[in-house]
Amino acid sequence: MNKITSLFNIKYPIIQAGMIWNSGYKLASAVSNAGGLGLIGAGSMYPEVLREHIQKCKKATSKPFGVNVPMLYPNIEEIMKIIIDEGVKIVFTSAGNPKTWTSFLKENGITVVHVVSSSVFALKAQEAGVDAVVAEGFEAGGHNGREETTTFTLIPMVKDKISIPLIAAGGIATGRGMLAAMTLGADGVQVGTRFAASLESSSHENFKKNIVELQEGGTQLTLKELAPVRLIKNKFYQDIQQLYEKCPSKEDLVTLLGRARAKRGMFEGDLIEGELEIGQIAGLIKDVLPAKTIIDTMIAEFEHAKQDVVLFNF
Repeated sequence: MNKITSLFNIKYPIIQAGMIWNSGYKLASAVSNAGGLGLIGAGSMYPEVLREHIQKCKKATSKPFGVNVPMLYPNIEEIMKIIIDEGVKIVFTSAGNPKTWTSFLKENGITVVHVVSSSVFALKAQEAGVDAVVAEGFEAGGHNGREETTTFTLIPMVKDKISIPLIAAGGIATGRGMLAAMTLGADGVQVGTRFAASLESSSHENFKKNIVELQEGGTQLTLKELAPVRLIKNKFYQDIQQLYEKCPSKEDLVTLLGRARAKRGMFEGDLIEGELEIGQIAGLIKDVLPAKTIIDTMIAEFEHAKQDVVLFNF
């Protein structure tokens, strides 16, 4: 066992990211049953929907699972109460100050992990008392750090600054990527895009098909004036670029974005006007697979890659 498998009592140091509109109880329980740590993504759920998914996840797996909570949502107090009421033991927080909820969660016997995009924020999370951090490079899909630091740069920098367990995220979808991240100092990996293209992902089949058809360069980080987000270059993305040519105000960008774009794209399958959040590593993904197959393949590749590294002599 390493630091991550020991912390979460799981078989493999693979965490499935809590992605909006992708990670309901079916995906979380499938990942946990396969030996990883599944996370329910609370960011796209009303409080009572989250409660339902937690209850269904408890019935679908006897293994550890957790909930990912973006702290910028207005009903955060209700979400945290549901987490406590339902006996969730692992919470990943993001998009906010870890000092706000870490003490409360730990007082209720919950293991807390915070997602960061820099060594500065990693230190703040450690000082807040979290049990581990996820350091996410800007290759990742969805909302990203403003520093635009890549995973290979970020992981060793964070490793040098903290003493708690470190989970690498951003651009990791294979066993080779997992080995690279752990060689740089990570104790485990968080995987998003690869699990978005899984059979159990709650996203629309149109979105999954779009992921596996993407080529290198098919995504871009944009909307930095609001909250940096990596999107597929569909019509909505092109509309953003056309607006930028007119030197838009922040209000102009907010108006274009509107409401429920991410739901429209990822959950309802509108590949034209929807907001399609996915990582750069999508260019390597060519099929939609069961979560167990994804994990088994990653571990097999990881072990094979370790043997290849041993063969290198200089």
